[in-house]
Amino acid sequence: MTKVTGWARVRRWVKRILLGLLALLVLLVVVGAIYEALGRKNAAANYPPPGKLVDIGGRKMHIDCRGTGSPTVILESGLGTGGTTDWTLVHDEIASFTRTCAYDRAGIMWSDAKDTPQDAAAVTEDLHKLLKGAGISDPLVLVGHSIGGPYTRTYVGKYGEQVAGLVMVDPSHPDQIARLGKVVSIDVHPKRASTLIHTAKALAWTGIVRFVIARGDKPKLRTPAETKRLGDALVKSAAYASTSIRGSASELDGFDRTMDQARAVHSFGNRPLVVLTAMAPMKPEQLKGLGLKAEEGDRFKQEWKTLHTEQAAFSTRGRQQIVPDATHYIQVDRPEVVIAAVREVVGEVRADAQATAKK
Repeated sequence: MTKVTGWARVRRWVKRILLGLLALLVLLVVVGAIYEALGRKNAAANYPPPGKLVDIGGRKMHIDCRGTGSPTVILESGLGTGGTTDWTLVHDEIASFTRTCAYDRAGIMWSDAKDTPQDAAAVTEDLHKLLKGAGISDPLVLVGHSIGGPYTRTYVGKYGEQVAGLVMVDPSHPDQIARLGKVVSIDVHPKRASTLIHTAKALAWTGIVRFVIARGDKPKLRTPAETKRLGDALVKSAAYASTSIRGSASELDGFDRTMDQARAVHSFGNRPLVVLTAMAPMKPEQLKGLGLKAEEGDRFKQEWKTLHTEQAAFSTRGRQQIVPDATHYIQVDRPEVVIAAVREVVGEVRADAQATAKK
């Protein structure tokens, strides 16, 4: 009888502990949801869109144009949640010599999300409608970072008459998965991050995404002014990260379609083109995170360089510039290099316009 009673007590305590843990979990979820709701409310109040919201047919997109002059530079960010904030260290500087517009793709930062699939063709149509709605009709210089390279390449294929020049900032290449996969022993497809991204998307309402990003490392750049500017931009990006993750996930899902669509465009004609290639060696922690040996990291970089050499040859006036001390985000590590490349292409576009006017 005593033995039975002892087991009953154990079961009761186990039940109480499990109920307590369940209650604690429910409490954490409720607190997290409140934290997330307050975070979204504060983001809207404290960090309103710096540009304007343009209706492109029942959905609004954010575009931030600064400066004056033609051609208009369009800054196309890479895959991620930062959107317009990715260009913080170069936006105003480029705007000092021509009109410069950064924008947020669907579901990123201040632009409305959409339910339809996202890929280069969809991005092209969204941007075309956005520019029309914003009243931008002068020649364009497209500046694409990372996956922004295939996006701008696809835009040239569809609306090439609008594009006068391009700058590609460490751009993705349509054949990079197959080509890089031959020189390293790992799967280099970004789908490796798909489970993580979609899990973050599903759990965003709990506040966990906001909490993790808020505790991330703060940048330390070459000057205090740059560190502060980028730090402020990252605070804004973090404030919207839990909602921007939806747009980022949609773009990741459309990655293969994007590459197929970009691959169909075979030439940039004689448009001035600069391709910037980041060649800073991979750090030990980067190699470890990717599961690469040092020699594989070197082969990866050399093949990346070759892919960019091929992209520079897309134009009869294309050139490649190696940036030996920059990582993938050249606009952060070496903003002056990006600014100079855009200035060069803008200058060539203006010279072309003047030569045409004299004929």
